[in-house]
Amino acid sequence: EVVHGTAEKVFIPFTVGGGIRSVEDGRRILGSGADKVSINSAAVQHPKVIDEIAGEFGSQCTVVAVDARRTGVTDSGFEVFTHGGRRQTGLDLVEWVETVVERGAGEILLTSMDRDGTRDGFDIEMLQAVDVVSTVPLVASGGVGCLDHLVEGARDGRADAVLAASIFHFGEYSIVQAKKHLLESGIPVRPAG
Repeated sequence: EVVHGTAEKVFIPFTVGGGIRSVEDGRRILGSGADKVSINSAAVQHPKVIDEIAGEFGSQCTVVAVDARRTGVTDSGFEVFTHGGRRQTGLDLVEWVETVVERGAGEILLTSMDRDGTRDGFDIEMLQAVDVVSTVPLVASGGVGCLDHLVEGARDGRADAVLAASIFHFGEYSIVQAKKHLLESGIPVRPAG
């Protein structure tokens, strides 16, 4: 819960992922105070876990994280990978996103493994391909190197949220600076501070 200098309270959802393979894992994480659980490799290996977690806790608590790369293997040109982007699945990214949404995912966290850590910006084409088929919020991840990349992910990639790590970890920018830049670029965000 964050109060921004007014009587209005803003609740920031807290999502936990990594090693969640069952409803029991979800129950443990949500019971510990998380608002949402994020599943990735387990969803690919056993898609029914998406149905089970969404059925037990609701779609609003069910995030499916998807790691993808550009390959010539699938119709869309983007292939789903697991285990931190190291294992090919042969799954078409666009078809997989349609499947997870149908199964109850309430949010998609999409990471371009080709861009992750490069600081070259989001894979806009990948984001747009997923946006066309997804009816749930899309979070863009992988490649942010400057504040303009955040704007491009939201505006050009049509992501509902953008994720960045290294620009904050290494102190290049603050969250306040990022939000100010987004607002000045016409992207609506919660005010900082």
